[in-house]
Amino acid sequence: MPTNDSRFVSLLARDTLALLLAGGRGSRLHELTDRRSKPAVFFGGKFRIIDFALSNCVNSGIRKIGVLTQYKGHSLIRHLVQGWSDFSSNRGEFMGVLPACQQVNADWYSGTADAVFQNIEILEALSPRYVLVLSADHIYKMDYGSMLLKHVQQDADMTVSCLEVSRQDARHFGIMGVDRDCRVRAFEEKPTDPHYRQANGDRVLASMGNYIFNTRFLIEQLQQDAADPASSHDFGKDIIPRIIDSHRIYAYPFRDPKTGKQPYWRDVGTLDAFWEANMELVSVSPELDLYDESWPILTHHRQLPSAKFVHQEPGREGKALGSVVSAGCIISGASIINSLLFSKVTAHSWSTVQDSVLLPEVDVGRHCHINRAIIDRGCRIPEGTIIGADPAADAARFRVTEKGVVLVTPEMLGQKSRISVV
Repeated sequence: MPTNDSRFVSLLARDTLALLLAGGRGSRLHELTDRRSKPAVFFGGKFRIIDFALSNCVNSGIRKIGVLTQYKGHSLIRHLVQGWSDFSSNRGEFMGVLPACQQVNADWYSGTADAVFQNIEILEALSPRYVLVLSADHIYKMDYGSMLLKHVQQDADMTVSCLEVSRQDARHFGIMGVDRDCRVRAFEEKPTDPHYRQANGDRVLASMGNYIFNTRFLIEQLQQDAADPASSHDFGKDIIPRIIDSHRIYAYPFRDPKTGKQPYWRDVGTLDAFWEANMELVSVSPELDLYDESWPILTHHRQLPSAKFVHQEPGREGKALGSVVSAGCIISGASIINSLLFSKVTAHSWSTVQDSVLLPEVDVGRHCHINRAIIDRGCRIPEGTIIGADPAADAARFRVTEKGVVLVTPEMLGQKSRISVV
């Protein structure tokens, strides 16, 4: 039985192909994904959502990566080409984009399993020992090497990474019923009242959408699923329930190896969740540590000058308090309070931005007041605009969420967005 030896884990990682499912639309983000897929949405001041899964792969020693794209992939593909092409082909490393292109049949990707099946020739040609299938639209840091090791130690055919969620949140996940050895014995897809609960009765074990397969086993299951006309060709809905009784399927609880606690994980799939997760980063000691040099989150970023704060006179002082301000920003006589600004944001004199997320290249005119808002890339906020003070007025022009966060896009302002900068 293999032990937790770093050299052994390294060899496992080298013999693993990671496939990132990055074709999702993210419809609950509404207009924020009108021009880009969910994995391409900005996060945390300089990143895209997909950077977290990609960084996890690289930090785990997995450097054979395929990214499966579909919905409005221009922005995502450009980001991958510009920021994630630094792999050594001489060592068998690569990051390849695998768009839906009807390789197997005349259809686009019609489910998570179908997306992988349509690239089955690539699996057979590369012939890795293991395939790591990942959802590309969650925010978290995870060592996939530990999961690989557990997969091998348990002689599993498939391993599913899981986290504990409340019973109320179970309706958003596939829920696992496991025995004391974490072998999966039952599966419920998005139940309103989950039957399989953890020991305390108030928590359930939910699939994170990350799977490890033995490659030959995966190919066999994909072929069987593709031949089933009744299947929706989804790992959670179809493949997992079908193989639980006949094969060795194990859950891998997502826990910190030192503390045993569940680490940071967020699905920023709604506008409120997106705003809240970004606002968490503004706090003094956020749970997600982006300054951790032992597990860096990598990305593509432009070469920009440092942020600049100008004007220092009564009522016209360029300043930021309790905020994250990225490179290339110019705070010109404006006040930025408890907010997160992406690159090349300009805020002009006598304006105030509070509790807000401003995506790249936003320009805030003079005498503006913005509160609890998400401002999409490239918006030019006209002088004197007030956002976040009058819900009725905001709803007439913009999108207002259940929790009162205001989303503003260029189109809502009557401005033409630029496809080259989505």
